[in-house]
Amino acid sequence: MARLQERYQKEIREQLQQKLGRTNVLSLPKLQKIVVNMGVGKALQDKNRMEQAAEQLTSICGQRVQITKAKIAVSAFRLRQGNEIGCRVTLRGKRMYEFLDRLVSVALPRIRDFRGVNPKSFDGNGNYTIGLSEQLVFPEIDPDKVNFTQGMDITFVTSTRSDDEARELLRQFGMPFRDA
Repeated sequence: MARLQERYQKEIREQLQQKLGRTNVLSLPKLQKIVVNMGVGKALQDKNRMEQAAEQLTSICGQRVQITKAKIAVSAFRLRQGNEIGCRVTLRGKRMYEFLDRLVSVALPRIRDFRGVNPKSFDGNGNYTIGLSEQLVFPEIDPDKVNFTQGMDITFVTSTRSDDEARELLRQFGMPFRDA
């Protein structure tokens, strides 16, 4: 069992019960999935970029990536329907908790001038998204083998509909929110 998953079951759940004033354990917010997405727009000119981005995302997440294709054509971007423009991974279960652990304890502190993540990036339904400007903050990526820096979006999907409950859940997991 992953370290954060065990901590959720033993400590975080009890703290959330006291803080939210609930007796039913099943009504407490929990993390359902983490979606990591890389939009590789430059892949239209250089097909090699998509392969490298997919390979790097696979090593970061420990799970095979899904290549996303354009749904519509946009002539201003020289984009045709069906072009490969990104890759994503949906993490659940043990891998999800292990990724969250690595993100909070290793990757985020490695960001230059890091003062915390934005506490207002919730979508109104209890889901939280952060954007990283480069993949080099993860220790799985060897900086010598990287030809280009690529940003990514990380979305945390929770079981609650309330942003405040989701914020408290992520804070209990150790997410370093910036003071608003």
